[in-house]
Amino acid sequence: MSRYAQKTAVPVERSRNEIEATLARYGAQQFMYGWDAGGALIAFVVEPQPGQKRQVRFHLPLPSRDERRFTHHSRGRRTSEAAEREWEQACRQRWRALLLVVKAKLEAVESGIATFEDEFLAYIMLPDGRTVGGWIGPQLDAAYDPDRGIMPAGLPLLQLEAGDPS
Repeated sequence: MSRYAQKTAVPVERSRNEIEATLARYGAQQFMYGWDAGGALIAFVVEPQPGQKRQVRFHLPLPSRDERRFTHHSRGRRTSEAAEREWEQACRQRWRALLLVVKAKLEAVESGIATFEDEFLAYIMLPDGRTVGGWIGPQLDAAYDPDRGIMPAGLPLLQLEAGDPS
């Protein structure tokens, strides 16, 4: 299966600007963007309910320029220019995918398909700077650990007896 926007020619800056414009269109009150060696991030503030501000942060992992898929091809080493083009293509693809995710989540909320929390919970920032997903991830791993976990062995819906409404 091919990746979404695998061959896109849309520059990263345009995708980032589209994300910012989309957030503004759906009512975001603040927006920021930044990057480091590991990737990029976007963050924004929304008020899904009056008086209920939420800070949201997405980290977009970006590939390293020295990954073999960029520096080599089936016949050997790429030129540095060709490697840079391949890396830039991968970055463009990731930014288009992030735009797709953000748009889909916002539209699901706007259309009443899901709540804001349903769509953005993992990315909502906690007072200590972590996201809910970053905070709960280790707890979820522990819950599913076969030696310590307390999760049911099967899906709860499959364990219901016929006619049991609970």
